Amino acid sequence: MTASSPERRNSLERRRTVLRALWRGNFERRRISPRRHTERFAVVTDWFHPQWLAVAIGILLLCCADAILTLTLIMHGATEINPAMVPLVEGSGHGFAYWKMGLTTAGVVLLTVLARLRVFGRAVGVILYIVLAAYVILVAYELFLLRNIALD
Repeated sequence: MTASSPERRNSLERRRTVLRALWRGNFERRRISPRRHTERFAVVTDWFHPQWLAVAIGILLLCCADAILTLTLIMHGATEINPAMVPLVEGSGHGFAYWKMGLTTAGVVLLTVLARLRVFGRAVGVILYIVLAAYVILVAYELFLLRNIALD
């Protein structure tokens, strides 16, 4: 290439318009999967399977239900068995709800981002399904407890 060749770049810097970049990135995905099937490290993609969104939303909704049911059960005489949450449950319970939702949200986002990564021959995304099943069992147990206690 010679030094006298004309400039081919546009004068508009495409990275300056954030909203346009987000809009285009939403509809013109470039990275759907890792480039090679043998890649064993975390690969950030532009697209995630829709079922992982459904599972993540389910986990977060069940986490909210768990927090509400836990606080309701504690108001009726139950005790929190998780030693890390005992100080947070005392009082109004706002700290308990904030920490519970914050930690669960961070975990779900991390697992969703790493869902394609394979560990011990299985995709990490399987953990999302296990967490969802655990929350279903937990909320069902809390509903059972709430049904069987004497309400004031």
